[in-house]
This record gives sequence, C-alpha cells and structure tokens, in this order.
Amino acid sequence: MNFAKLHGAGNDFLLFDGRAEPALAAKLPPVVARLCDRRLGIGADGVLLVLPTAARAARVDYWNGDGSEARFCANGTRCAASFVAARWGWREMVLETGYAAIPARVDGDEVELQLPAPEGVRPWRELAAPGGAVSVRLLVVGVPHLVVRVEWTDFWERSLAPLAPALRAHADLPAGGANVNFVQVTGPRELAVRSWERGIEGETLSCGSGDAAAALVGLADGWARSPVQVRTASGRVLTVEPEGPPPGCPSRFSGPAEWVAEGTVRPELLADRPR
Repeated sequence: MNFAKLHGAGNDFLLFDGRAEPALAAKLPPVVARLCDRRLGIGADGVLLVLPTAARAARVDYWNGDGSEARFCANGTRCAASFVAARWGWREMVLETGYAAIPARVDGDEVELQLPAPEGVRPWRELAAPGGAVSVRLLVVGVPHLVVRVEWTDFWERSLAPLAPALRAHADLPAGGANVNFVQVTGPRELAVRSWERGIEGETLSCGSGDAAAALVGLADGWARSPVQVRTASGRVLTVEPEGPPPGCPSRFSGPAEWVAEGTVRPELLADRPR
C-alpha cells in the first residue's frame, strides 16, 4: 500500500490512490486506526482514498483516525485535491464526498473549495456545561459543528477539557454529537479558531469545515467582514468568502495543502499481532 502524507493547516492525512491500487477500497477500512496511530503506526488525523469516476471527477472516501467513516472533511478534501493534481495532473476537478460534489481548484500549495450552503442551521441556544451555561450555535458543514464564541486572554494555551468533550457529546445534541469550534475575534477580518473533533476525540490543529462554520457564523453576527481570515492552532491561515447572506450560504474555502512524505506501508504494520 503506497501512501502520501499531507496536511491542511496542520490537520494531517494519509492519502491513497484507488486508481493505482483498486483493492484499497476493501483493504483500507479495517486498518485505518492502525495506520493513524501516532506511536505504533504512521500517524495522522485521518485517511482518504481517491478514485476517479469521470473526466476531472473523483470519489473521496474519508475515515477519521479512530476508523469511523465521515461524510466530509474540508481540509482532507483540500489535501485530496492537491494529491490528485500531483498524481493525475488535474488542476480543476470535482471531488465527490459523502456530503456533496465539491468543485476544487489547485494553484501551487493553495487549494480552493466551493462549499455548498450549510444544512441544519440552528439559532443560538444555551447548553449546560462544566463551569456554567454556554451559548452555542449548531450548523452542519458536511458534519455537525457547535460554534462557541469566547474571550480568553490565554486563548491558545487554555486546556479545552473538560468543556470541549462535554459539549461534543452533549445530551441535547443530535445522535453522534458534533465537533466544537471555539472562536475569538482578533481583527476586523480575522478570527482565531480552536477545534475539538469527534472521531479524533481531541483537539486538532485545524478543522476545515469547522473553520468555515465559525467564519460564516462570525459574518452573520457581525464579528468580522469578508473575506474572513481564520487563524488556526497550527499558525496557518485559511480564508472563507461567503457567496450570499451568511450563515446559510455557499462559500469559497481556501488555504494551503502541504506535502509531508510519500512511502509504502510495511506489511509488518498490518500483520495481526497483540496491540
């Protein structure tokens, strides 16, 4: 199994080419968690398999680091576009995800996605949480996100536990819970975002769909003006531009997708053994 490792704003993934290795669709799902293990495997937040379906179109299957399948990962989809550009020579394409068919454009390290309008946009509400009630807004950008505005003087250093895991699996949320995205306003066009992701069950350096969700909520509530620059925990900056009245509108989501390594998975890693 040949792989490439890429990251989108520190959100890292193992990419596999289904055109070169058709058997991967069956081989990958049982070993995703092992591949993503940061001590006993290669290490990543998730795994993506790309398979061409038509001219300039490909299916993208995505699994979280714990092996669970997810409808969508925005940073992963940007990395998939960069992978396709390098392997197949496409610079513009449509990537078919479990969420939607996503048009993508690659220009060097920069990848832009055309995201459809979020689903299930809910009004602000209060949720009981450790330390007191928290005001949240739920919307679905492929997967559910809770947007939480904060004003923390130690924004980048503060521990997100126990608040984040309590919100992520809150009893008042739909089944499966949600990713949690903490937002702080840092400028007239800039937001800082930290994300706690389900399927990882911890903080990631960026959650692309959550960054987009946070930006659309920020635009709707007047926290920032378009285009919004989203500073992530990796230090990388992503850009969100609405195409209509936010938050219930399509948007352009762009930022770097950076290559880390290429290699071959050793058979010893996949062999059955006590773990």
